Amino acid sequence: MARLFFDGDASLIKDRVIAMIGFGNQGSAQAMNLRDGGFRVVVGNIEDEYARRAKDAGFEVVPIPEAVRRGDVVVMAIPDEVQPEVWVRDIQPNLRDGDVVVFLSGYNVYYGFIKPPTNCDVIMVAPRMIGEGVRDNFVNGRGFPVLIGVANNYSGRAWDYALAYSKAIGAIGRPGGVAVESSFEEETVTDLFSEHTWAGAFLFMLAEGYRILVENGVSPEAAILELWASGELIAIAKAIMEKGLFAQLRGHSTTSQYGHLTWGPRYITDEVRRLMRQAVKEIKDGTFAREWALERMLGYPVFNRLWDEVMKSDVWRDEDKLYRALGRRK
Repeated sequence: MARLFFDGDASLIKDRVIAMIGFGNQGSAQAMNLRDGGFRVVVGNIEDEYARRAKDAGFEVVPIPEAVRRGDVVVMAIPDEVQPEVWVRDIQPNLRDGDVVVFLSGYNVYYGFIKPPTNCDVIMVAPRMIGEGVRDNFVNGRGFPVLIGVANNYSGRAWDYALAYSKAIGAIGRPGGVAVESSFEEETVTDLFSEHTWAGAFLFMLAEGYRILVENGVSPEAAILELWASGELIAIAKAIMEKGLFAQLRGHSTTSQYGHLTWGPRYITDEVRRLMRQAVKEIKDGTFAREWALERMLGYPVFNRLWDEVMKSDVWRDEDKLYRALGRRK
């Protein structure tokens, strides 16, 4: 069983400069949480839209090498696929003995794209939600779950620093917050597994469900609202989080419960199990990481083609009409 931590000593980094490298989904949320908690934050970013957002939010924005030189705690909040290049060019040459490097996922260290420096503490604090949730929970006085790991324990206190940073961003020390002892490998495998199995399947199953309903005389509007646009999915996901995967079914009608329990297992076929095991295998043996690295090198041809196919689909077209009518999309 993994150890669970519900609090930490944020004073370990209270008087240190935190260099937030990147101001995207996680970087912006964590930077704002840190600032609201009284921590000193400088944002390292190239001159782009994210730099403008950081400046508009009142942060000091400097080039990445300067941010690393000024920081005592360096947080890697830029996308996984660009981290290795930025690491070699801008980050590693500017680290000092005793700095603390924080990764928000295990991806690059686990696959060996980034080699942890031996003269720094290298830790992972990986929120189990997107940046919007990190910020919303903080503002509302609630914590959130993170996986923590250590790749290099230079000071002998790397685990303490992982807990300190978890506390500083509001993950622990608040109701609902927990830091789970993990590793760069475990975080990478579990995170990619979700993206490659149920999360992707969920989106495409809903899209296929829309098509089947429309084939059977249901209007696109009714199908889309029933399957995802009404907000019922949010309520179910919240109930799963609070009550448990199957325990939340007690909140449904008995008709609904019977439908879930009789039809749900039918979709878990031998082929589905095979695909899930294949997903884990290709995550652990590096097949996916190599594929994704090559995709970036070639200019994202498959990625762009897949997005193009989605945006030309009947699901996207009918959803767009409905969402514009509802005022959700301009």
